[in-house]
Amino acid sequence: MSESVDRLRRYLEDELGECRNDDLQNRLQELEDLEALLSEETVSEDVGTLAALGNDTRYRLVRLLVESGEELCVCEITPLVDVSDSAVSHAFARLAEAGLVTKRKEGRWRKYRATRRANALLTVLDGSR
Repeated sequence: MSESVDRLRRYLEDELGECRNDDLQNRLQELEDLEALLSEETVSEDVGTLAALGNDTRYRLVRLLVESGEELCVCEITPLVDVSDSAVSHAFARLAEAGLVTKRKEGRWRKYRATRRANALLTVLDGSR
């Protein structure tokens, strides 16, 4: 028996008072079912989304869009963050790739809006303070 299965058996004995083989097998199956929910694609996408928010500039841009509740032009947003136009452009590209903002071009203007995903993530953060 592997060390991790042996440890699980000891844990179940502590929790249940005893651990029959059926108890162990049932719990192992439950854990395998749980693990199946964590596809590599889902994990990779979620980590990418969280990483996109893991930078002050990108977080501020998303927060501004979420708080505004509307589409904003880059020319309205850039003066609110203390970085170059190029940095804002790169930040928005990363945020769009992560599914946190949408971009729309109107003539020579680029407008951005927070997605439902961005709104949901910031709502969770706000609710956990």
